[in-house]
Amino acid sequence: MADHPRFGPAGVPPSFSIMKAKLDDVPRLLREEGLDAFEYEAVRWGQKPQVKKEEAEKLGSAARENDVWLSMHGSYFINLCGNEQILEASKKRLIACAIGASWMGAHVVVFHPGFYGERSHKQAFDICAKALKDTVEIMRSLGIDDVKIGPETMGRTYQLGTLDEIIRLCEMVEQTQLVIDWSHLYARDQGRLRTIEEFRKVVETVETRLGVEAVRNMHCHFTKIEFTLKGEKRHHTLEETRYGPEFELLAKVIAEFRLRPVIISETPLLDIDAARMRNILMKEGSNI
Repeated sequence: MADHPRFGPAGVPPSFSIMKAKLDDVPRLLREEGLDAFEYEAVRWGQKPQVKKEEAEKLGSAARENDVWLSMHGSYFINLCGNEQILEASKKRLIACAIGASWMGAHVVVFHPGFYGERSHKQAFDICAKALKDTVEIMRSLGIDDVKIGPETMGRTYQLGTLDEIIRLCEMVEQTQLVIDWSHLYARDQGRLRTIEEFRKVVETVETRLGVEAVRNMHCHFTKIEFTLKGEKRHHTLEETRYGPEFELLAKVIAEFRLRPVIISETPLLDIDAARMRNILMKEGSNI
């Protein structure tokens, strides 16, 4: 668990790529910007790790040297609500991500649980929960007990991933980590997170159902977001005032509850907006 609120980007910032930085340079470069978290993007991975073990270990070593908290975003090609063939392929992709995460010392593999399809929400949830339990059992058989699996709240109405569903998965399945994407909650519920009270209610719900440590150590994604009646449409920067949610509101709740979340920026300005969020929280003057 993180010892204080941490901030970082989802993936390698474009400016680092322009500098032709190597993967193991990223933690040092983030530290130079005052950031201390990094989410490695494995979103195109298949059924085997698509990073060399040596490269992953170098990233992990550099992260430890620079005190940068590592996480991984798993493959987009995962649907734990599908038919048998899709389920088996999805479990293999999630396990491949867990193996890669273990190599680099990432704490959690974030993933999108799946789609309701033609199933009822209950049917889809039950299939997902069983598949996730199976996946964790396979991970443990491989000796992977140092990586948690993080189902994420989702932003579109046809995706499994309401706050209640994600909490229930974490209640039912061991070795899981709650992942709250605040912009997804905002978009899915048509702009629900517009007040401090609404942010506070989410935190209180998590605390009641998963406990104090779970809420204090949430893994979070944040961006401004555009939405339609079906939910999430497009990410936007923090400075685009016509879109929400407002990080200032979340920062007040983080300070009020003395939380120490990992906040991953998913805006188009990955590291720049991560630093902006860090600065906003610092202005709250919290002693977290």
